[in-house]
Amino acid sequence: MNRKHIAIVGLGGVGGYFGFKINQANEDKKQYQITFVARDKTYETVKNNGLILLSDEHPNSVTKPDFILDTIKDVSSPDLILLCTKEYDLENICKDMFQIISPNTIILPMMNGADIYERIRKIIPKNTILPSYIYVASHIKEKGIIEHKGKPGKIFIGRDPENFTENIDWILDLLSKSGIDFDLKDNSFTEIWTKFIFIASFGLVTSKYNSSIGQVCSDPLQRSEAEEIMKEIKVIADQKGFNLDKDIIAKTFEKATTFPPQTPTSLQLDINSNKEQNELQLFASPIINYGIELNIETPFTEKIYTELKEKIDLKTFVR
Repeated sequence: MNRKHIAIVGLGGVGGYFGFKINQANEDKKQYQITFVARDKTYETVKNNGLILLSDEHPNSVTKPDFILDTIKDVSSPDLILLCTKEYDLENICKDMFQIISPNTIILPMMNGADIYERIRKIIPKNTILPSYIYVASHIKEKGIIEHKGKPGKIFIGRDPENFTENIDWILDLLSKSGIDFDLKDNSFTEIWTKFIFIASFGLVTSKYNSSIGQVCSDPLQRSEAEEIMKEIKVIADQKGFNLDKDIIAKTFEKATTFPPQTPTSLQLDINSNKEQNELQLFASPIINYGIELNIETPFTEKIYTELKEKIDLKTFVR
C-alpha cells in the first residue's frame, strides 16, 4: 500500500510545532511519508540536527523527517500540504506549489487571516483547500528550535465550500494519531472572522502605540481605535454572510482580559523591532480591500494602516 505523502512547508512557530508532532508520531510505524520544507539556516540546521521542540508535551524533543528540502519545487506528489509560511510569502509559495501538486492534493493553510482561503483559491482554483485557523503559543527560539508554552495547540478545520464532499477522514486520522487537538466544522468562516476581529484590531493598535493588549483595553484612546476597527470588520463579515455575534465587540474585549496585561502582539513586536518583513498586510489589507469590493467605508483601518506604513518606511530609511 502506498503511504500518504505529507509535506509541511515552513518550520516557524506553527509549522515547527505541528510538524514536530506529526513527524514524531510517525517515526516508529512509518505510516506516512513526511517531508519538511524550510529555507536557509533552518534547512541546514534541521537537516543536520533534526527539528527540536522545547515543550512540556514532548520530553524527547528531537525528530527527523524522511526528507528535508529547501524548496517546495522539489516536493514530489504530495497528498497533503500543511502550508505554514508567512503571509507575505503566500502568493509566491502558491505559484510554486501549483507546479508540483496533483489534482488530488489537499491543502491545509495554517495561518490566521481572513482572506487566506480566497488568496490561495485564486492561484489554485480546483484543489481542495481546507479553511482553518490555529491556536498555539509557539515561536522560533533559534533556527530549527521551536519553543512552546501554555496549552497544547489546536486546529479548527472547515470543509472546502468548493469541494464540500471531499473525504478528509484520513487527515483527521493523521491529526488524531499525532496527538493534535482539532475541531472539524462544516463552515469555519464565522470562526475565522471571529478570531480575525481580535488579532487585526489589537495587532494594528498595539503596533501604532507600541503598547500591549492590556494597554489597549485600559487606555481610552487605544480602546476607542480598536473598537472602531472591530466595527468595520463586523460590517464586512456580516455583508459577506459570516454573521458574527451581535455582541462580538464586547466579547473580543472580554477575551483580551484573559491575557496577561503586558502581552504584546506579533505584529507590534515585528514593527517596533525593525523586522525587515512583517504581517501588516495580513491584518489591514483584507479590511481595506473587502471594504472597496463591498462599498463599505473603512476610514479607521485605512488611517492606522497609513500611519504604520509611514512608521515602517521611516525606520527603513533611517537604517
